Amino acid sequence: MTRKSDLYHAGATAVIAALLLGAPAMAGGAHDHSGGITAAAGDPAPFDITHARITTEGRVANFHMAVSGKAGESRPAPTGALAGSQVFAYVWPTTLDAATVGFDAGAGILAMVATAHPDFDDTPLYDENRDGDRGNDGGLWHSHWVVLGPDDACGAGALKVIDIPEGATPRLPATWPGLPLLIDSPGWDPVFSGETVEIAVAFDDIGPVESTGFDGVTAGLRVNANVHAPLLCVTDVFDVASGDLSLPGRVNH
Repeated sequence: MTRKSDLYHAGATAVIAALLLGAPAMAGGAHDHSGGITAAAGDPAPFDITHARITTEGRVANFHMAVSGKAGESRPAPTGALAGSQVFAYVWPTTLDAATVGFDAGAGILAMVATAHPDFDDTPLYDENRDGDRGNDGGLWHSHWVVLGPDDACGAGALKVIDIPEGATPRLPATWPGLPLLIDSPGWDPVFSGETVEIAVAFDDIGPVESTGFDGVTAGLRVNANVHAPLLCVTDVFDVASGDLSLPGRVNH
């Protein structure tokens, strides 16, 4: 039998944890789709965006996306090789300067992403599946900061994760995973619940975030078959919340 004291302590623990973390989810909940950018639903699908939003509470920003199907349900099929392998992603492109998270100022389009890719692991500091091996869990959903830019080698008008040329020494975040790309593996866990995916991200200074524009995108990326620059191209845009990638969303609106 559950005792009232057990319920009290469990509730108190949850409240304390929420206060420490900034509790962005408590402000509205994962299934509250008010504010932000809304989009018409198509056939139920895990990448058909119906809502995208960024809100802040304290020093924590909550990146929220809802789809018409079950978020996170679809992941790439493993190919057994890095070359030519696929990446699926929920993406929040922003107007936030890349320097805010540790890259060079003006480096490109800074985006928070939730990704899954079973053929390689790019979070070497973390053991997401808790099996004692930090290098075998790329197929689980995890987060990145990426810096995007255009490259016609990926297709006319297509974007890529910006490459680091051999010998170049750009400014990089402390949790850069060692790939020759402008990518960070900060360890913020994506949380999936029904039709939603959310990522809570802490900042030293929340001020620049609160004046940021954003959009919501679902996409497929592919590793170059030659494993060479451009290394990681956006090859399939499944859906764009705004319809035109104009980044019309405003944080906390």
